[in-house]
Amino acid sequence: QVQLVESGGGLVQAGGSLRLSCVASGRATSSYAMAWFRQAPGKEREFVAAVTWNSVWSYYADSVKGRFTISRDNAKNTVYLQMNSLKPEDTAVYYCNVDSRPFYSGNSYPPLYGYWGQGTQVSVSS
Repeated sequence: QVQLVESGGGLVQAGGSLRLSCVASGRATSSYAMAWFRQAPGKEREFVAAVTWNSVWSYYADSVKGRFTISRDNAKNTVYLQMNSLKPEDTAVYYCNVDSRPFYSGNSYPPLYGYWGQGTQVSVSS
Protein backbone atom coordinates (compact mmCIF):
# COMPACT_ATOMS: atom_id res chain seq x y z
CA GLN A 1 0.00 0.00 0.00
CA VAL A 2 1.19 3.49 -0.85
CA GLN A 3 0.18 6.67 0.92
CA LEU A 4 0.55 9.97 -0.89
CA VAL A 5 0.45 13.42 0.67
CA GLU A 6 0.29 16.49 -1.53
CA SER A 7 1.20 20.00 -0.45
CA GLY A 8 1.88 23.41 -1.94
CA GLY A 9 -1.54 24.40 -3.16
CA GLY A 10 -3.06 27.79 -2.49
CA LEU A 11 -4.51 30.96 -3.93
CA VAL A 12 -2.47 32.89 -6.46
CA GLN A 13 -3.11 35.65 -8.97
CA ALA A 14 -3.04 34.96 -12.68
CA GLY A 15 0.52 34.92 -13.93
CA GLY A 16 1.86 33.69 -10.62
CA SER A 17 3.59 30.45 -9.69
CA LEU A 18 3.14 27.56 -7.30
CA ARG A 19 5.14 24.43 -6.63
CA LEU A 20 3.30 21.29 -5.62
CA SER A 21 4.97 18.43 -3.80
CA CYS A 22 3.83 14.88 -3.21
CA VAL A 23 5.56 12.56 -0.78
CA ALA A 24 4.98 8.83 -1.01
CA SER A 25 5.31 6.43 1.89
CA GLY A 26 4.65 2.77 2.49
CA ARG A 27 6.52 1.52 -0.56
CA ALA A 28 9.34 2.71 -2.76
CA THR A 29 8.10 4.36 -5.92
CA SER A 30 11.35 4.39 -7.88
CA SER A 31 10.13 1.70 -10.31
CA TYR A 32 6.90 3.48 -11.22
CA ALA A 33 5.89 6.53 -13.14
CA MET A 34 4.42 9.34 -11.11
CA ALA A 35 1.86 11.81 -12.34
CA TRP A 36 -0.33 14.76 -11.52
CA PHE A 37 -3.99 15.00 -12.38
CA ARG A 38 -6.52 17.71 -11.65
CA GLN A 39 -10.25 17.99 -11.26
CA ALA A 40 -12.24 21.19 -11.51
CA PRO A 41 -15.79 21.47 -10.13
CA GLY A 42 -18.26 19.71 -12.38
CA LYS A 43 -15.54 18.24 -14.58
CA GLU A 44 -13.85 14.87 -14.86
CA ARG A 45 -10.39 14.26 -13.51
CA GLU A 46 -7.84 15.03 -16.20
CA PHE A 47 -4.19 14.25 -16.80
CA VAL A 48 -1.73 17.09 -16.24
CA ALA A 49 1.78 15.65 -16.33
CA ALA A 50 3.76 12.46 -15.77
CA VAL A 51 7.39 11.55 -15.29
CA THR A 52 8.74 8.06 -15.91
CA TRP A 53 10.40 5.96 -13.22
CA ASN A 54 13.90 6.95 -14.36
CA SER A 55 13.04 10.61 -15.20
CA VAL A 56 14.04 10.03 -18.82
CA TRP A 57 10.64 10.98 -20.16
CA SER A 58 8.05 13.49 -19.07
CA TYR A 59 4.66 14.10 -20.62
CA TYR A 60 2.28 17.02 -20.41
CA ALA A 61 -1.26 17.90 -21.29
CA ASP A 62 -1.36 20.40 -24.13
CA SER A 63 -3.01 22.94 -21.85
CA VAL A 64 0.03 23.11 -19.55
CA LYS A 65 2.96 22.57 -21.93
CA GLY A 66 5.57 25.26 -21.57
CA ARG A 67 4.16 26.43 -18.24
CA PHE A 68 4.37 23.38 -15.94
CA THR A 69 7.35 21.19 -15.16
CA ILE A 70 7.19 17.82 -13.45
CA SER A 71 10.18 16.33 -11.68
CA ARG A 72 10.94 13.67 -9.10
CA ASP A 73 13.48 12.77 -6.47
CA ASN A 74 13.53 9.01 -5.99
CA ALA A 75 15.75 9.26 -2.93
CA LYS A 76 12.98 11.26 -1.27
CA ASN A 77 10.05 9.35 -2.82
CA THR A 78 8.77 12.74 -3.94
CA VAL A 79 7.32 14.19 -7.12
CA TYR A 80 7.02 17.90 -7.82
CA LEU A 81 4.97 20.08 -10.13
CA GLN A 82 6.31 23.55 -10.81
CA MET A 83 3.49 25.67 -12.18
CA ASN A 84 4.31 29.00 -13.79
CA SER A 85 2.19 31.55 -15.66
CA LEU A 86 -0.90 30.26 -13.94
CA LYS A 87 -4.29 30.96 -15.46
CA PRO A 88 -7.77 31.00 -13.89
CA GLU A 89 -8.57 27.85 -15.87
CA ASP A 90 -5.85 26.03 -13.91
CA THR A 91 -8.07 26.26 -10.83
CA ALA A 92 -8.75 22.73 -9.61
CA VAL A 93 -7.92 20.14 -7.00
CA TYR A 94 -4.59 18.62 -7.96
CA TYR A 95 -3.99 14.94 -7.26
CA CYS A 96 -0.75 13.01 -7.13
CA ASN A 97 -0.67 9.53 -8.63
CA VAL A 98 1.77 6.63 -8.50
CA ASP A 99 1.31 4.35 -11.48
CA SER A 100 0.98 0.62 -10.88
CA ARG A 101 2.74 -0.56 -14.07
CA PRO A 102 6.39 -1.34 -13.25
CA PHE A 103 8.92 0.45 -15.46
CA TYR A 104 6.19 1.84 -17.72
CA SER A 105 7.62 4.61 -19.91
CA GLY A 106 4.81 5.23 -22.33
CA ASN A 107 2.66 8.31 -22.74
CA SER A 108 -0.74 6.91 -21.76
CA TYR A 109 -1.94 7.83 -18.30
CA PRO A 110 -5.66 7.27 -17.87
CA PRO A 111 -6.92 7.86 -14.33
CA LEU A 112 -7.25 4.13 -13.80
CA TYR A 113 -4.02 2.89 -12.28
CA GLY A 114 -2.19 2.99 -9.01
CA TYR A 115 -2.55 5.10 -5.92
CA TRP A 116 -3.90 8.58 -5.25
CA GLY A 117 -3.35 11.34 -2.77
CA GLN A 118 -6.11 13.34 -1.12
CA GLY A 119 -5.56 16.34 -3.35
CA THR A 120 -4.50 19.94 -2.86
CA GLN A 121 -6.54 22.94 -3.96
CA VAL A 122 -5.08 25.38 -6.47
CA SER A 123 -7.06 28.55 -7.06
CA VAL A 124 -6.02 31.19 -9.58
CA SER A 125 -7.73 34.57 -9.50
CA SER A 126 -8.02 36.82 -12.53
